[in-house]
Amino acid sequence: MLGKLYLVASPRPGPWLARLEAALDGGVEVLQLRAKDLEARAILELGEGLKALCARYRVPLVVNDRPDLAAILEADGVHLGQGDLSVAQARRFFAGWIGRSTHAPEQARREQTALEGGGGYLSVGPVWETPTKPGRPATGLAYVRWAAQNLRVPWFAIGGIDEHTLPGVLEAGARRVAVVRAILDAPHPQRVAARMRRWLDGVD
Repeated sequence: MLGKLYLVASPRPGPWLARLEAALDGGVEVLQLRAKDLEARAILELGEGLKALCARYRVPLVVNDRPDLAAILEADGVHLGQGDLSVAQARRFFAGWIGRSTHAPEQARREQTALEGGGGYLSVGPVWETPTKPGRPATGLAYVRWAAQNLRVPWFAIGGIDEHTLPGVLEAGARRVAVVRAILDAPHPQRVAARMRRWLDGVD
């Protein structure tokens, strides 16, 4: 079952695994491995470590971009961008959840149709511009409001969401969010994750 607080984690210098564990301890409910600059073998090595960590916290692991590697790792999900394989193509490799990035209502309608009948979710954003997606225009809260009124499959708001912007995203209708820097760049990832979970758990 998809949770409410989703962390997208790219490898970085320093005690990366310790920070991820702190985030999971604080209440992160889905963890994605996003390693766009690494080759397949390195992604698999990282994925094995994260799989063991996720198992300890009973949190699903999602692999970014690569349904083949998600299948080898026996991950719970794979997340695809608009330039990646289609949902139908990805299902030829991988039987778990499929997540799909969307940036506009027409994309969300199309991807929702592709996902219906199988496990999956959409991401909606970026709500605000973010260095994680350089050059990608912000969609603003209007897209979040549209998603809340029109989407039938589970979806996560993403892009520039942190403790300060989260209340506005929830007011716009989001009930799940995906974050990157808000937790991983925080001095105390556990505390930030716990506070964000309290916000999310307090909204019906």
